Amino acid sequence: MSDLILPRRQFLQRGAQLVTGSLLGAAGAQAAVDDGVRELTAEQLIDGPTQAAIDRGLRFLAGRQITRGADRGAFGTSGYNGSVAISGIAGLAFMSEGSTPGIGRYGKQVDHCVQFLTKNTSKTGYIARAGGRGVGNMYGHGFAMLFMTQAYGMTRQKELGQKLHTAVKLTLSAQNPEGGWRYRPEPTDADLSVTVCQVMALRAARDAGINVPDPARDKTIAYVKKSQIDDGGFRYTLRGGHTTFALTAAGLVSLFSAGIYDGPQIEKGLRYLKAQKNRAQGHYFFYGHYYAVQAMWHAGGQWWNDWYPDIRDMLLKRQQANGSWSSPYSEEFGTAMACIILQMPNDRLPIFAR
Repeated sequence: MSDLILPRRQFLQRGAQLVTGSLLGAAGAQAAVDDGVRELTAEQLIDGPTQAAIDRGLRFLAGRQITRGADRGAFGTSGYNGSVAISGIAGLAFMSEGSTPGIGRYGKQVDHCVQFLTKNTSKTGYIARAGGRGVGNMYGHGFAMLFMTQAYGMTRQKELGQKLHTAVKLTLSAQNPEGGWRYRPEPTDADLSVTVCQVMALRAARDAGINVPDPARDKTIAYVKKSQIDDGGFRYTLRGGHTTFALTAAGLVSLFSAGIYDGPQIEKGLRYLKAQKNRAQGHYFFYGHYYAVQAMWHAGGQWWNDWYPDIRDMLLKRQQANGSWSSPYSEEFGTAMACIILQMPNDRLPIFAR
């Protein structure tokens, strides 16, 4: 691993212990993520066929982006066209290739995503397509905000920064007393899936220099921890709901994002994912594997060495002739998610960094 990784992890671990109590226990210095195994390199993992699949996927995405008119920066022609979530996820896929706003092979596409999302950030900070068209809720807001944090960190564009500040305030105002979020930008109910989406965006915003108060972070960590049950899986709400592969992957990533890299919660969650890997199907296949690949990337070592080749080979078999991946939420969604997953070894986005 890079020499820069360990100091950052140690810093986050100490911060998590101080904020949330003794999360790791006496033996916390060594655990699931530090097994001493030499990791496979990006060059070993992203072989020729994989890079070709990524290139075809990104070309497909670029071809589906609207480049003129009021909807410039939006994607698709399906029922999910105009979704701020898809613009955010597609932007992350392009940036995972190495492009930044206005710079690189897909710099123009990234810039269009920035413009579309900035334009559709209301005065209240809610990121949703103007006029209520397309699909918009706190999922869309969270994924859009996540992308905007990465673009802002790279450019420091004034208007983008202003919009992002209002978006963060909106998210904070919608956190419920338990520490979670639900579909609407209101502090009422909460579920783990929407909550993790906000957790990632807020962590990225904080990394970009935007204030996210410690009490909001602390409540979120407590909410996520309470969502895990004895078998290592994470459930949908604190009041019920069965555990799933997708929710567990998302829950683990939120803990890693909070600097919790070790301990029985992490170990049990990783083992749950490994046992449930083949059950990530249907509507939540890409959502689940988007978070699972991040969880295994953070876990590192043998966890990562075993996980990435399996999901890589699975995705290569699923790619369609036009370069896309099919999903109930649109080909644009599936393709963007697949490209993010396949490019994880590149380690080019701060939000995915260890």
